[in-house]
Amino acid sequence: MERPPWLKVVLPHGPVYERVREVVRRHGLHTVCQSAICPNVGECWGSGTATFMILGDVCTRGCRFCAVTHGNPRGSVDLTEPERVAAAVSELGLSYVVITSVCRDDLPDGGASVFAETVRAVKRRNPGSLVEVLIPDFEGERRAIEEVVRAGPDVVGHNVETVRRLTPVVRDRRASYERSLAVLRTVKEVDPRMITKSSMMLGLGETDEEVVETLRDLRAVGVDVVTLGQYLRPLDSPLYLPVVEYVRPERFRTLEEVAYRMGFLYVASGPLVRSSYRAAEAFVASLVRGVA
Repeated sequence: MERPPWLKVVLPHGPVYERVREVVRRHGLHTVCQSAICPNVGECWGSGTATFMILGDVCTRGCRFCAVTHGNPRGSVDLTEPERVAAAVSELGLSYVVITSVCRDDLPDGGASVFAETVRAVKRRNPGSLVEVLIPDFEGERRAIEEVVRAGPDVVGHNVETVRRLTPVVRDRRASYERSLAVLRTVKEVDPRMITKSSMMLGLGETDEEVVETLRDLRAVGVDVVTLGQYLRPLDSPLYLPVVEYVRPERFRTLEEVAYRMGFLYVASGPLVRSSYRAAEAFVASLVRGVA
């Protein structure tokens, strides 16, 4: 199926893009932009932003939408990584930092302690920067979620990814729709003032009714910000699900209106929207700083 014109993107280039790439490489860091083959890498890196991916680049889960390498890291953890992320943030002068990770089911706490230390390290070295964390489900362990929230990020995200019916097909069998909702609910229980965020991919065969149901479920657990984007098969391989439909921009706009009527504080909905999305980050930054 040929991609429609609204999914065409500019190839990565330019001096700012090259600087981000060089800083990330020199500090020995991973980014979801590279590892997940994000179509917006040119736009984001070209404006000097990046989403850091901690805890290595090997995921213990094998979701069928994600290009990140999966396997068993066998408990390997680089304890210098938090300071290296903080140094890269400082060098790039980032005012808004997004930190995500692979799933690390091989670690007793799922990597929560490294997440927490990375947040603290970034805040120590860059006191003016806002930090958003996009966390895995930590196998539903409340203590792990609490540790990350209490480290003081400004936003906590966890992606539900798809509708309830498609979750067993799209995501690794160790993930579940209900657990994802429980993670987001727990974040609000730990800190009711925390801004929470989630994301969905469209084009996997879901119906509008199922998308609306998912949006209702996210609002019911207090999610403040939601992003909706087009699923794109990362590589032409049977490992990854094919695109069922290229969703037209006007359908994204309709769903955006529906979501706003439900009470979300901010909705980013469009073919090239991803969970880490600059427009959403700009709004959240204004919200946190009290100018929205």
